[in-house]
Order: sequence, then C-alpha cells, then structure tokens
Amino acid sequence: MFAVSGRLIWLPLYLAILAALWIRYRRKFLVIILLIALAITLSDQVSVLIKLSVQRLRPCHEPSLEGLVHLVRDKCGGAYGFVSSHASNSFSIAMLSLLLIRERWFTIAIILWAAMIGYSRIYLGVHYPGDVVAGSLLGIITGWGIILLYEYIDKKLLVRSGYFGQR
Repeated sequence: MFAVSGRLIWLPLYLAILAALWIRYRRKFLVIILLIALAITLSDQVSVLIKLSVQRLRPCHEPSLEGLVHLVRDKCGGAYGFVSSHASNSFSIAMLSLLLIRERWFTIAIILWAAMIGYSRIYLGVHYPGDVVAGSLLGIITGWGIILLYEYIDKKLLVRSGYFGQR
C-alpha cells in the first residue's frame, strides 16, 4: 500500500492517459493539458486549505490512538488529514480523464484506481475514511468543474474561432 500511495509508480498510467488524450484530441491537446494542470492544482490547493481550516489530526498524530495505528515505514505526513489530498487529486484526474475518454472499460478501471489510492491512505494510517470520502468528493467536483470549463472553452472559443475545428 505504501507503493500504491506513491506518485512515480503511476507515471506509466499518467503517460498512457496523456497518449490516449493526444490520440483523441490532437488539435486541442495543449488546452487539455493546461486544464489537467489546473484541475490538479485546484484539487490539491483546496484540499490543503481545508486541512488548514479544519485542523483535524491524522490518525497517526491523534494522541488517543497512540500505539494503535500501524505506520508503514514510520511515515505519517503533516499534522492534519481532513481532506485527503491523495484522494482529491486522484479522483480529480479520474473524473477529468473518464469524461474526456468516455470508454466503459476505462471508466471502471480509473475509478478502481482512484478508490485504491484512497483506500491505501486509510490502510497506511494517515487518514480516516471520512478524510478520503471528502477528498474524493472534492476531486470529483473539481474534475467535473474543469470539464464544464473545457466545454465552455471548446464551444465558445475554440470551435467558434475556426482554429481547432471539431475534435
């Protein structure tokens, strides 16, 4: 589960998603890349702002749970855990990419991937289940919001200008 929570292990998946988006949206790929960066930045930074506002201790920092939480490699993270940034970021990527790729097999696989990352955070003792659920909802909302922004940009600016044409 420690590896599942890592970032580099998923690099091939991220590259495969980018390749699929390149194949499907060649002329709009740069816009999509910028919106993916915006989605990740928003989901990450909003989750940090919520953590700093709520200030709920992670299970591994909670004094009443001392000795009860098993830590893998003695890693706990920052003091606060509500909401999970891992869950927020992974569900933001999942929502954004599944709405762009729109293949049933991909939708199932990417949701399972994001859920596995969320579960790994609970398993590692660094988040409560509620932290992960709230982070997942934040990521879903962020990804969906960015898709709405993409559709607006696509319909109002890109297609109307005639520069990008359809798909």
